[in-house]
Amino acid sequence: MNLNEDTYDDKTISNAKSRVLSYLENNYEGIDQVQLGDPYQAPMGSMTIDGTVNNDKEFSVSLNEDLTIASLAIQSDNFPEEKEECREKTCDY
Repeated sequence: MNLNEDTYDDKTISNAKSRVLSYLENNYEGIDQVQLGDPYQAPMGSMTIDGTVNNDKEFSVSLNEDLTIASLAIQSDNFPEEKEECREKTCDY
């Protein structure tokens, strides 16, 4: 995968979306539904995926080149809480 490209191949997109979904489900309480947009290259060069959880809680995830989660930006009030065991460290995903 080359993060300097504006487009990503289907396998990379599928893997990235799977990682984001797994991250959310393993680190946050009450994730019932996740909708993910198509990945795009952010101005700083990282792959970014925008989405919603539970129909209306918006977020944006930046991924590292190895498709690990670099950051999660929560853009809505009342976003699901982090699981207690995942507050001090990121839980496996």
